[in-house]
Amino acid sequence: MKFQNPVKKFKDDLEVKIRESAINAARSRIILAGLKPENLDPEELEVIVREEEDKIRSRIKEKGLFALAAALGLGWWI
Repeated sequence: MKFQNPVKKFKDDLEVKIRESAINAARSRIILAGLKPENLDPEELEVIVREEEDKIRSRIKEKGLFALAAALGLGWWI
C-alpha cells in the first residue's frame, strides 16, 4: 500500500479548486463581454482562464498576509 504525501495531496486539491473557480469566472467574464465560449479559440480560452487563476492566487496571498498581520497584532499599522 502506497501512502501519499498529505502536503502534496492538499496542494493538488487546492490547484483543482483554483482551476474550477477560474473556469467559472472566465465563463462569466466571456458572457458579460457578449461572447460565447464556443466562438473563441482554445488558446484564447486558456489565456482568460490563466488570468482568472492569477487573480484568485493573488487574492489568496493577500488574505494570507492580512491574516498573518492580524495574528501578529500588526493590524493597526497596515
